Amino acid sequence: MLIIYQNKCASSLAAIGRGTDNIPGRNEHRFYEQWNHGMNDTKTEILEKPEVSTERKIQEPDMYKVLLHNDDYTTMDFVVEVLMVVFSKDFQEATRIMLDVHRQGVGLCGVYIYEVAETKVDTVHALARENGFPLKCTMEA
Repeated sequence: MLIIYQNKCASSLAAIGRGTDNIPGRNEHRFYEQWNHGMNDTKTEILEKPEVSTERKIQEPDMYKVLLHNDDYTTMDFVVEVLMVVFSKDFQEATRIMLDVHRQGVGLCGVYIYEVAETKVDTVHALARENGFPLKCTMEA
């Protein structure tokens, strides 16, 4: 990309610097003389501006599985209720996950980003404690 501009302030710079050595602005005049080096008052420059890429690579956040673990004390009804309230599962999906927990010892509740998974685990533990159950919920990468 090329940028073309004209420097029209050269005449005003020269006007500031006119006069004797005692007058302020003499240094500006010398600077202008060195910079201008015999060029016209109107100067046209062509500058090349480097291309800048504004695209950013967006890194997807790591996802974490939230798991419920089987125990001998938590009721199946409570597990279904937790799955429906905390994980927004419908009754059939919540029942299927509860049966996975009961038969296989662990059930996958969902996959979330770290902060959401951590909040869901804490909510499950708070609800279980409130209702007197030792339900264990964990998250893993």
